[in-house]
Amino acid sequence: MEPEFDLQVSEEFREARPAPGGISVGKEKRDAAKPRVDALIFVAQHHGVELDRKALRALPGEVPSPAALVTWAREGGLWAKATRLRWRHLIRMQSDTPVVLLLSDGGAGIVVSRDANAGTVSVQDPNRPGEKPVAVDELRLANVWRGDVLLVRRERGAAADEEPFSFSWMMYRVLEERRNLREIAVASISLSVLQIVPPFLILVAIDRVITHQAMSTLGMISLILILVTAYDTLLGYARREIIEVTATRIDARLGMHVFRRLLALPMDFFERHPTGETARKVGQIFNIRSFFTGKLVSTFLDIFTLIALLPFLFWMSATLAWLVLAASAVVALVVLAFLPAIRRVFARLVTAENRKNSVLVETVYGMRTVKSLAIERVRNEEWDARVAEAGQARLDAGRISNVAQTIVNPIEAFINRGVLLVGCYLLVAWPPGSTGITGGVLIAFLMLGARVASPLISLAKLMQDIEEVRLSVSEVADVLNHPTETAAMRNGLRPKFEGAIAFQDLSFTYQGSTVPALDRVSFEIPAGTMLGLVGRSGSGKSTIARLLQGINREYNGYLKIDSIDLREINLTHLRSSFGVVMQDNFLFRGTVRDNIIASRPGLTLEHAMQAARLAGAEEFIERLPRGYETWIEETSSNLSGGQRQRLAIARALVSDPRLLILDEATSALDPESEALVNANLLRIAKGRTMIIVSHRLSSLVDCDQILVLERGKVVDIGPHEELLERCAVYRQLWQQQHRHLEGGRPRSLKSSAARE
Repeated sequence: MEPEFDLQVSEEFREARPAPGGISVGKEKRDAAKPRVDALIFVAQHHGVELDRKALRALPGEVPSPAALVTWAREGGLWAKATRLRWRHLIRMQSDTPVVLLLSDGGAGIVVSRDANAGTVSVQDPNRPGEKPVAVDELRLANVWRGDVLLVRRERGAAADEEPFSFSWMMYRVLEERRNLREIAVASISLSVLQIVPPFLILVAIDRVITHQAMSTLGMISLILILVTAYDTLLGYARREIIEVTATRIDARLGMHVFRRLLALPMDFFERHPTGETARKVGQIFNIRSFFTGKLVSTFLDIFTLIALLPFLFWMSATLAWLVLAASAVVALVVLAFLPAIRRVFARLVTAENRKNSVLVETVYGMRTVKSLAIERVRNEEWDARVAEAGQARLDAGRISNVAQTIVNPIEAFINRGVLLVGCYLLVAWPPGSTGITGGVLIAFLMLGARVASPLISLAKLMQDIEEVRLSVSEVADVLNHPTETAAMRNGLRPKFEGAIAFQDLSFTYQGSTVPALDRVSFEIPAGTMLGLVGRSGSGKSTIARLLQGINREYNGYLKIDSIDLREINLTHLRSSFGVVMQDNFLFRGTVRDNIIASRPGLTLEHAMQAARLAGAEEFIERLPRGYETWIEETSSNLSGGQRQRLAIARALVSDPRLLILDEATSALDPESEALVNANLLRIAKGRTMIIVSHRLSSLVDCDQILVLERGKVVDIGPHEELLERCAVYRQLWQQQHRHLEGGRPRSLKSSAARE
């Protein structure tokens, strides 16, 4: 049996290895990615999850990396981790969960069971799931496996990304860095202890060296001070380094969490909230991070100093120690008294800053409109008003803080200077030895007292900082705690679509509106249908397109694709199965090629060229300075509107979707470009269901069915010729657009093609 397993693995790899030119060789011409992909799909099915092969981010023909497989599994709703295991760890695993072995030749195997007594594991070939697993010992497995594995299981409870953002959530993220925090604590305790040494050495120097003229003692004290200072410097550097590393790690985690959470928010959130306001609120999370890794950490580190030094202060002079504590308590009371006013003024400041930031972002984003309408003065006046509002709020906040600081300053001065005067009084007025205070003790107390008072005052002011951070937390939570689409993007069915669509008594009303956008809409189209949607503005055409993409899912009735309710379908799978071209399409900064294959970054230049050819974009791309490698500037300023639209169509077609939505896709095209796209529509529609939303009825005459909408209701559905005869609304719209044409009817592309 030993050679059988070794040969099976090596043969599998030879069959899976791609030949030059991207064409597979071997008996079954398997793709190199197939063994690992099949293995992960097998394990996912064991956990009741279906993974979508199209969602794997890997180049065609290449062996997917462990990182790509982990990302794929996590996006599918699983917990996954790529790691290395030794044989003894593999065979002693207590869980019965299958483990994916990543073989050294690019293949994969699945450990389905273990027998520690026999010293073997049972390995299943992912490409032959019906065959019996093979028992393999350590020696035979070592020939093809170097320890790389994928550990996969279902998510347990709510993941950290799905937990509500709050003060406690943020605190927990900080506490996840337990190892670094322990090292920081140890360094802080050591530094606190070291801070006790210099004052006591100074005490000895004043009370002993000066009194007895002991130069040898002075030399010893100097040497100890030099060593303590050197050690204090090195330890302080190490502590600051660990703090920076911890802050960087937390910052990276927060950045990734925020971006993932933003991507998971539904589209209607961004439609109902100004971009500037959202950006401003999200930006507060880095202020929160600075507080947790800065002020909060430093304050708690100072507490170690307080705990270490306070007993020595009472040992040297209880009277002076109580004075320091009393002054610090007064500072805390002052801060507490000002907290309500600070809370109110900072809330007003946050609102004003949000409004100011919204004007800035909106103006920058719409600068082309600002320039074309020559409304710079109007926008400048609005900006001035927002700056004045924010400035007044900031001034009020500053004044409140200034008043509080003015009251606190004399108390802080008393801790530094008043204690000195009281100590001198006790030293002079009372008999020597009755108070225990000497010149050396007084100086040592002042050195330690300043170090003790600072943590006490910082702890009092921390309450004010916490109040400000709570406002920031509430702002960030207002964005991040909005219901996300994560569950719908991870769970649900992943059927292979044919393209049949059915609306059954569907009604939908936008949030904040009382008039339904769709009112009891019912219609059905078979797979492969080219459906046109027409109607006056506000009739519900684009709403149907939004519902098909799952942008809005809170509707009454049923929307089915291939007899499956849309709300039961995995949202990521649904949207990746649709190609969507809108009226105003956004192109990313990058090359033409990158924009075309944006939805499938693993595709090649040949795929991009094929999609561009189908969209009628190839001819202008070849005239660009660098062809498909031409860089597209921000806002696509180096492309015309028609060129941008054709690139968007190519981007929608590159993944060969079974369903395609063109939402006013040709409205921005010039007549020549529109004619080119319309001429390709029949070719584009072949083998797929196409939904075309358009005000230009001439682009819909070749549709198999045309759905006529009026105020959210279905008026009629049928081919162009039939609607002209029986539908008054459609006929009126047609006549309004084509009075200039002889007979009112343009020549159909299908009929002209048939004659040719």
